[in-house]
Amino acid sequence: MRHAVDKILELYWVRKVLQHRFLKFGTVGFSGTMINLIMLYINQEYIFQGIESEATRLHMSLCGAIFVATLSNFLWNRRWTWVDRKGKTKHGFIVQLGQYFLASGLAICIQYVFTILFAQFTHYLLANIMAVVIAAVFTYLVNDVWTFAARKGLR
Repeated sequence: MRHAVDKILELYWVRKVLQHRFLKFGTVGFSGTMINLIMLYINQEYIFQGIESEATRLHMSLCGAIFVATLSNFLWNRRWTWVDRKGKTKHGFIVQLGQYFLASGLAICIQYVFTILFAQFTHYLLANIMAVVIAAVFTYLVNDVWTFAARKGLR
């Protein structure tokens, strides 16, 4: 059994997930999830309350919540999670912001589609939490190797 655990821990992606940076990313992601849920609730119950179609209201609410949470996550990940790469990355703030949003785009789509899917069977907030979990590991890996990647020789 010990040998099997050692083999699993030798896998590149498992090592990446278990590193300290992933814990920071998870903390930022958790705060982003809270922002997402709060914004989703505020959007659903107050900002877009006047929209009669439940589906349209949910779509609008999700778009706003996901945008605000993604922007917050970028700012915190840049400032805290990947702070050791400051000045060592290939691009500056604006390009990284674009890369982050592109890299997060697929995860946002995954989150969006799964929230809509799961909301057919459970409360929209619980559906959103499940969708966020599905997208989290993907987002970390893409941003680690692309958005916040250090220039060669500067790690």
